[in-house]
Amino acid sequence: MVSVTISVEEKDFAELKRLNWINWSKIGCDEARKKEIFERYLKTKKLDDEDWIFCDKMDWHPVDELPLKASYIKELKKREKEQGKEYLSVEDFINEL
Repeated sequence: MVSVTISVEEKDFAELKRLNWINWSKIGCDEARKKEIFERYLKTKKLDDEDWIFCDKMDWHPVDELPLKASYIKELKKREKEQGKEYLSVEDFINEL
C-alpha cells in the first residue's frame, strides 16, 4: 500500500482533527477513483461493470461533472420567467389536467 502526505493550513488541520470520525483516506481514494473514471468516460463515453458498481455506491455518475449544455441553460432561463399557477387543492390541479 502507498502512503501519501498532503500539506494543510493550520486552521484547516484543526477542522480535520475535530472531524476525527471521518475516514479521510477513504475519501481521498474515492475522489482519485472518481477522477480516473471521469477521465476514462470522457475518452470512451462508457463505463465498465466495476465502474458502474462504484458509481452506484457513490450515487455519482461522470456525466454529473460535465458542464450544462447551452440549450439547457437557455430553456431553464425561459422557464424561470414563466408565471406559475397556484392551486387550492389537488382536485383542482387534477381537474385541469
